[in-house]
Amino acid sequence: MRGLSFFMRNFANFLSFLLPFIDKLPSKLLPAQFENMISLVSRTGRQLQRYDRGCRLVVGCIPYRYKKTDQPSSIDGTSTEDIEVLVISSQSGQGMLFPKGGWEEDESMVQAALRETFEEAGVIGKVECELGKWLYMSKRGAKMHEVYMFPLLVHKELDLWPEKSIRKRKWVTVKEAREVCHNWWMREALDELVLRQQLKEEANETSCK
Repeated sequence: MRGLSFFMRNFANFLSFLLPFIDKLPSKLLPAQFENMISLVSRTGRQLQRYDRGCRLVVGCIPYRYKKTDQPSSIDGTSTEDIEVLVISSQSGQGMLFPKGGWEEDESMVQAALRETFEEAGVIGKVECELGKWLYMSKRGAKMHEVYMFPLLVHKELDLWPEKSIRKRKWVTVKEAREVCHNWWMREALDELVLRQQLKEEANETSCK
């Protein structure tokens, strides 16, 4: 059993390293067997967990995508693109949240963000610039956590992923996400993402004038 645990641990590390490169490949180039394999491996344990002055360091993502709507955005009646975000159920089944988890010593912050989003939500994409840093107290251990949140523009949504059996996932509007997400700091991170999208749209409109 010890040998199997060692193999699974190192295989998960290897897959975490590969995720950014796998994301760039067209789906048709990935054998189904390989995609199934990467979808069933998850890291376990906290031997490599990072801490800073007693705070557990956590990394999370807000997975998002653009969805076409029927609302006209200009005189010619072309459709606008609305943002949708992906929420997942907590392990306790109480409420919804965004994927997050411990940042470990053998990975960069971006690698940790990709890994946690893949393991908990089953999506792969591009991690964008950090939304911010928050401090919160854990419910079970009464320990302070320092969390860094990132937007992740989703490129692939997998049918199988490591935590599929214990989590549900759902694409929702920003308004719905605010209603179902119980963590105040996640709602603040979402507000920051929305603000960034609005500034991006305003910049695009200005450049077109």
